[in-house]
Order: sequence, then structure tokens, then C-alpha cells
Amino acid sequence: MKYSRLTKEQFEELHKEFINFLATQSVTAEEWANLKENKPDLAEMELDVFSDLIWEGALNEAKYLEHISAKHMYLFQLNEDKMHAIVINIKNDVDITTPEGYKWLRENLMDESVEFLQADKDYGDDKNLDKFKMIEQGAVITKGELYTYFDKLIN
Repeated sequence: MKYSRLTKEQFEELHKEFINFLATQSVTAEEWANLKENKPDLAEMELDVFSDLIWEGALNEAKYLEHISAKHMYLFQLNEDKMHAIVINIKNDVDITTPEGYKWLRENLMDESVEFLQADKDYGDDKNLDKFKMIEQGAVITKGELYTYFDKLIN
């Protein structure tokens, strides 16, 4: 397995897609029930293959990632050959994960306690695996509104 298995909730959400996945392999509902009952290892393998397919598709489509913590905002644009990062560091006691802290940041972008950094980072041998590792560390796929806003602000 290249990524991680989808959660039970994710499988439930993707129920129709999973049925189609099984159908492409000529596995009927009866055969699937039989697999789960009599060959659980093979059923587990099918779940893993499906999970990897879903992750691969999502990671191929991802254009932006965000990871926001109390004192840092990491915004990534996922380009074809490398990723571009905008990092905002907060050097005071404001927690930007709270509504009040985020409001403070919006109103005090030019405060000396707000630091902006930018960098480009090349992908390793497998760019989707690089993206996935960032997600495992807490990043989320977004539409890039924050990245675009701060990119316009500082560039």
C-alpha cells in the first residue's frame, strides 16, 4: 500500500465508487460478501488498492495545501515541477487558529510580530507521496484562497 487506507467514513462516502471499482474487476456483490467471509486477506487487499486509487486521484488534482497552527501558517501552491511555499510566522502570544487570533492577523499584517517568508521546494522522486506526507503531518487540500490572498499581498 502506497498511501493509507481510507477510513470507514470515507468508504461509506465513496460507496458507489467502490461498487464501480469492484465491477471493473468483475466482482459481484455476492462475490464480495464471499471474499470478506472466506478470504479476508484478499478483501483487505482490494480495500487497499481502492484506497490508493482514491488517494492518487485526489493528490493528482490537488493544487494547494494549507497547514495552520497557533503561530504558523504554511500555504503551498503545488506546481508541476516544484511547490511554492508562503509561510507566515507570528512572534507574539496571538493564536491564529482562534477567531480572535485570525482577526488580529488580518488587521495587523504589517505588525513587526508578523513575518512573511517564501521558498520553492523541489519534489522528491514521487511528488504525490511528498504531498501525502504533508497531509499526514496535518496539511489539508484547499482551493487556494489564502495562498492567493497572501501571494498578492506580498508579491
